[in-house]
Amino acid sequence: MATFIPAPEVRPDPRRWWALGALVASMLTLGFDMTILNVALPTMAADLGATTGQQQWMADAYVVVFAALMLPAGLLGDRFGRRRMLITGLAVFLAGSLVGALAGDVHWVIAARAFMGVGGALVTPLALSVLPSLFGPDERTKAVGVISAASALGLPLGPIIGGWLLDHFWWGSVFLVNVPMAAIGITACLFLLPETRDPASPEVDAVSTALTAAGLGALVYAIIEAPGRGWGDPLVVAMLAGAVVLLAALVLRERRAARPMLDMALLAHRGFLFNTLAATLVMFVLSGLLFVLPPYLQAVLGHDALGTGVRLLPMMGGLLVAARGAQPVVERFGARAVVTAGLAVLAFSALLGSRTTADSGYGFTALWLSVTGVGFGFSVVPAMDGALGALPRDRAGSGSGLLMTLRQVGGALGIALLGSLLSGAFRDRLDVTGLPASAAGTARESVVAAHIVAGRTHSAGLTASANEAYVHGMGLVLLVCGVAALVAALLAGALLPGTRTAGAEAQTNGTEPHAAGAEPQTDGTEVQPTGAEPQATGTEPQATGTEPQAPDMAVPPADARQ
Repeated sequence: MATFIPAPEVRPDPRRWWALGALVASMLTLGFDMTILNVALPTMAADLGATTGQQQWMADAYVVVFAALMLPAGLLGDRFGRRRMLITGLAVFLAGSLVGALAGDVHWVIAARAFMGVGGALVTPLALSVLPSLFGPDERTKAVGVISAASALGLPLGPIIGGWLLDHFWWGSVFLVNVPMAAIGITACLFLLPETRDPASPEVDAVSTALTAAGLGALVYAIIEAPGRGWGDPLVVAMLAGAVVLLAALVLRERRAARPMLDMALLAHRGFLFNTLAATLVMFVLSGLLFVLPPYLQAVLGHDALGTGVRLLPMMGGLLVAARGAQPVVERFGARAVVTAGLAVLAFSALLGSRTTADSGYGFTALWLSVTGVGFGFSVVPAMDGALGALPRDRAGSGSGLLMTLRQVGGALGIALLGSLLSGAFRDRLDVTGLPASAAGTARESVVAAHIVAGRTHSAGLTASANEAYVHGMGLVLLVCGVAALVAALLAGALLPGTRTAGAEAQTNGTEPHAAGAEPQTDGTEVQPTGAEPQATGTEPQATGTEPQAPDMAVPPADARQ
């Protein structure tokens, strides 16, 4: 008679929760860095003499680089080791933060932000991808939730921490605060994380990476410079044409690749396409609002930096509450209904906010900010889950990477387009009658600059004109956001597939649909111990981020190769 001998039980790494703490520190740092700079921009504009366009570049330099390098960063982790690339990303982020803290002019700040974008692109897609080597299926959902919560917590923490630092220290402290957090993350990763890799992943395509970065950079540059130079300026036209050529070359190259880095064929999945467009639009609006709101609270309403950060909390609170409560509502009414309703609420709040005047006060602003946060949360969470749920299992990794990349592109374009609309409206509306030509030119650069000129010339009329001009421009921005969200809500209601449609679409591609919350297939991750015996991962599924997430939270890893 045959005797059955059970396989020895693999004990989980006893240090896995400490390792999770290392990842939490990393994601928390990136989370509040997304919003901390927005509060610092008015102060930096005053100290560095930055124009509105330069402020846009300080915000967009990080986002453009981040979006361009997201997919190749995930592939680098697959091939050369995720722990190694995670540590490298944190080190790059730390170095960029030091450069930003010590920068003496606007151009060095922009360069530092771009360098930090390289580090952020390495950290974000790899943080979740190491979890299968640490946690079994019974603990992994909890671990993913902890990291997602850390990323979400960073959003409201950014304005508050940034405001407190600016009230007590110089503007460089908003960069310097990243240094100890990144150093803690590096140390913890060195001693606590096992090394994992996937040698079978596609190679990094340097040409596609260069086309992505150059195309996005040219597009954002043209949009930011157009209000000052004019849309017919030869440089602006050349940059727009160059962006079209470069991005078209990227699409053609990726469509012909046997194993594309940017899998454009995924857009043929109807559920993925329209849910991704919805999530990208939400990032477009969110990034634009976080760019235009701090100057309004700080310059127009007269609050200090800490007060500005605290007054952004209604939007963050509404966002987090809705993001955490979205899943039960989706189960009750379906994803299409919830995404449509969330976008409709977002449209209502933006249109309501467009009625803001210089004399409205903060109470009215807090009201529409709270509603805005609710609309964000109820639209983006089911949209992201729906995008992944429409994909076949064997393409969940590349699909999550494409989703993250497009969301970051939406954020960059939101800052560029909406910031440029605000800048043009402010310049056209500002009354600089009686000012010398040099002072008038300075006042037109930004509302902060106008207040500085008004203080030097003792012109109460210029202060009032600057406030009214800025609120007028902000109203136009909110009006555009509201109309865009309303159109998106109508399209979502008409075009988003229901749950069965999404599943059937994935079935037609010859594979089982990757439903939200389902366990994906294994990726054969190779694990190397680092002093303690890690949990074996050869039969562990890769986390693909189907957990509900708020904007800019930890998202599905781009390197989950199936």
